[in-house]
Amino acid sequence: MNMNGLLPEGFHDRLPPHADAAAALARRVLDVARLYGYEQVDPPLAEFEESLGARLKAGSAKDAVRFTDPVSRRTLAIRPDITAQVGRIAATRMAHHPRPVRLSYAGQVLKLRASQLRPERAMQQVGCELIGRDSVAAVREIVTVAVEALEAAGVPSLALDFTLPDLVEQLAPDMAATQLAALRERLDAKDAAGVAAIDPAFLPLIEAAGPFEAAIARLRAHDSAGVLASRLDGLEEVAQAVAGRVSLTLDPTERHGFEYQSWIGFSLFARGVRGEIGRGGSYSVIGAAGDEPAVGFSLFADPILDAQLAPAERRRLFVPYGTDADAAALLRAAGWVAVAALDPEDSAAAQLCTHELRDGMPVEL
Repeated sequence: MNMNGLLPEGFHDRLPPHADAAAALARRVLDVARLYGYEQVDPPLAEFEESLGARLKAGSAKDAVRFTDPVSRRTLAIRPDITAQVGRIAATRMAHHPRPVRLSYAGQVLKLRASQLRPERAMQQVGCELIGRDSVAAVREIVTVAVEALEAAGVPSLALDFTLPDLVEQLAPDMAATQLAALRERLDAKDAAGVAAIDPAFLPLIEAAGPFEAAIARLRAHDSAGVLASRLDGLEEVAQAVAGRVSLTLDPTERHGFEYQSWIGFSLFARGVRGEIGRGGSYSVIGAAGDEPAVGFSLFADPILDAQLAPAERRRLFVPYGTDADAAALLRAAGWVAVAALDPEDSAAAQLCTHELRDGMPVEL
């Protein structure tokens, strides 16, 4: 028997007070979302493999841990992402609901493999999905909710990086599929030589990246035929919703992680965190009546918590042995975490308390 408490690679325990901080982070995000009309759903941790990735256009369950269900004898998959499950709920159990339908969620996900940038395999994901619309107004709302939720959670110095996942398809609708795939790959890698070998006309797209205003101006200059005019107008309108609250950048050819997004995608960053803390954009949900537009965002709680951007606070009041239980109840009703001594030898230090009840009043230690 293994008695040393070791966990598999990519898994970890979150102890107090950090587990409390994780719960508080999710609660603050969901509270902001609720005020915008997003109602919470709670999908199961595992479901049939074939349905898990089938609801998102170009999505898959390749990152899912699979196992055989002893009851149905069918292959189940533990969710590597909750977005597909929300899409399934909207397309089936809530198919009758008037559109758009606004849903929020929070829960654990499990990846089959970790990456160097993010070594965790088990993570907490919190997010919102607006299903039935992918208009500029819908994206504005989603971006606003994401930023406001992170601000409410106390995450400072936010940055938002936009991308246009189907940009190349819009500019080269007649290009052969194999050539188009190669061009997207070289643009995503910022490989100027590779892009020039395919079509040098796309080289300016590599330069059209950086601070938002300058980048979108370069992109407009490249779009001399006006193919992207309405799309860029929409992108500017979305950016205006959070301008001045976050740093804005644009990388129009970034596709890594945006394989199933359609006209717009975005990544969220925070100072002091390596890599992104969230991602979102527009996409399609596959339902019985056909594809349905949607837009949403997912936040990754673990990098935020690991960087201690969401404070893990302990504010605990020690209630000495023999104190009247009604007095402690009144303190809890007032919002205090009141820890009652169970014997005369108990102490505030032993219970990691920051305050002690003396003469009926909380005293800071």
